[in-house]
Amino acid sequence: MTDLATLAAYGVLTAPATLTIERRLPGPIERIWAYLTESDLRRQWLAAGEMEMRVGAPFEFVWRNDELTDPPGRRPDESSEEHRMTCRITELDPPRRLVITWGANEAGEVAFTLVPEGEEVVLTIVHRRVPDRTILLNVSSGWHAHLDVLAARARGETPEPFWDHWSRLRREYETRLPA
Repeated sequence: MTDLATLAAYGVLTAPATLTIERRLPGPIERIWAYLTESDLRRQWLAAGEMEMRVGAPFEFVWRNDELTDPPGRRPDESSEEHRMTCRITELDPPRRLVITWGANEAGEVAFTLVPEGEEVVLTIVHRRVPDRTILLNVSSGWHAHLDVLAARARGETPEPFWDHWSRLRREYETRLPA
């Protein structure tokens, strides 16, 4: 039987090309903001890359997913050891909201919103303008797996092997998200 917390962990389509996913994390809000904006902390769950905290500032994400967990799990053949992407900050309201461009020609957008609730912080990610189903499935399983690593790190727990988790989630999102 699947509990409500497990169901809530999955991303959902809130518009045809828009994925929304959220996590409850231990606060305070400034701590989770640091995990979003500071390269040394962000690389522990998502991607490295220094950010100048101003609207319009470009930055580069550098993913090295093999380094997120020990062991990393089995990396899919189509994935590389490192992936880079240039983004740009389009909205900034520390420590509550960060919006960045995503992908080639800044076609996509990702908004991170933090809302304190007691001793926890609700992090909501809205990934807009996902161009096609294949990318949607990769983005959905990617955000889900990366957020699970963040949640484990924020709680002082050991996350499960990243690639094994991502691969399992990719198969699950194949059935969860409409074709």
